Amino acid sequence: MIFGSALLGVIARMPPSRIVDGFAAGVGSTVGSVGLLIALGAMIGALLADSGGAGVMVDRIVRGVPTRWLPWAVAGAASLVGLPLFFEVGVVLLVPIILLVARRLDVPPMRVGIPALAGLSTLHGLVPPHPGPLVAIATLKADMGLTIAFGLVIAVPTVVVAGPLFAAIVAPFLQAETAAPLPRPVVRSARTPRFAPTVLTMLLPVALMLLRVASEMLLPAGSQARSTLDVAGTPVVAMLAGVVAAMFTLGFASGMSRRQVSDSIAGSLPPIAAILLIVAAGGGFKQTLVEAGVGAVVGRASQGLGMSPLFLGWLVAVGIRLATGSATVATITAAGIVAPLAAGMDRSAVALLVLAIGSGSLFFSHVNDAGFWLVKEYFGLSIADTFRSWSVMVTVVSVVGLAGVFVLRAFV
Repeated sequence: MIFGSALLGVIARMPPSRIVDGFAAGVGSTVGSVGLLIALGAMIGALLADSGGAGVMVDRIVRGVPTRWLPWAVAGAASLVGLPLFFEVGVVLLVPIILLVARRLDVPPMRVGIPALAGLSTLHGLVPPHPGPLVAIATLKADMGLTIAFGLVIAVPTVVVAGPLFAAIVAPFLQAETAAPLPRPVVRSARTPRFAPTVLTMLLPVALMLLRVASEMLLPAGSQARSTLDVAGTPVVAMLAGVVAAMFTLGFASGMSRRQVSDSIAGSLPPIAAILLIVAAGGGFKQTLVEAGVGAVVGRASQGLGMSPLFLGWLVAVGIRLATGSATVATITAAGIVAPLAAGMDRSAVALLVLAIGSGSLFFSHVNDAGFWLVKEYFGLSIADTFRSWSVMVTVVSVVGLAGVFVLRAFV
């Protein structure tokens, strides 16, 4: 992305100093607005994993569920776990549990695996604190709480269609080979946390941000309650509250010592270094796109074609996703390209533009995507069956997500 930014600047005949300064400014603004949120989300995810909370939620949700409803329960559990966890971490945490449940109930692994992957993928592409949506929100100056609210509304039917319904169609045609041995997550706690506090902790940051949006619509400006919720629902404050709550409800409540809680939080940061660097470089590339005037060109072209900005954002993200294989890179880059279009859009439309881009970033994962190989090896699928299952599933997520965006736009 760094070399791509330099090449773009040269093609646009920008002075070298302007290329460097613009890239540096983009890196700084992106990391400043997004980097801390990613780090806080990683801390919550680490405490969820190290305390055994993820296993508690999944076991509780699928326990006693009739076999025919199991894919629906797994999809719900994966969506809940996927709120604070990055996709790869969620896969490593959930797949051993999924395979155990499938073996215990004698159902095809992908019958419950696809709903879990659909839940994780949908949340990864549409809902903060995942890196792509966070950067798109910052780039397009969208409202965080409103985007989360719309994203959750769209996520429900998307997970249903791409998860249990699609799994029922495709699972009978998949032949599992030998799955790769999966490392069990390291659990540092002496006992597992309770289900209700774990769920409430996962939902706390989202609830605070949604309450902020509700206060803006329902409470009079300048009131004490609205001022309090404005502060509490600020993304950094909401995520920090989630970390503090997780330290007690997941860490100390499960028997972890102060040292273990500290080690869990500190251990969450090295694995996200690559993500932060990609996000930072994406911010620099986005700023180079702006400085070079690419967004203005795309805006004029879309007006000439009479194309909806929402569809254009989705289409740009699809192209970058197919070329690079990274949903995060596709979201960041597409947001930078279509950013000028957001200037003339209302608040709801900008939030939906973020979700359209996020949906496009998930389109048809193939061999240049690490997630493709992750799913193939973990579930023991052939390359052909990985295309039939995983690649088609994320495409369904992408298309249904876009449809949800347009449906919501008809009402808001």
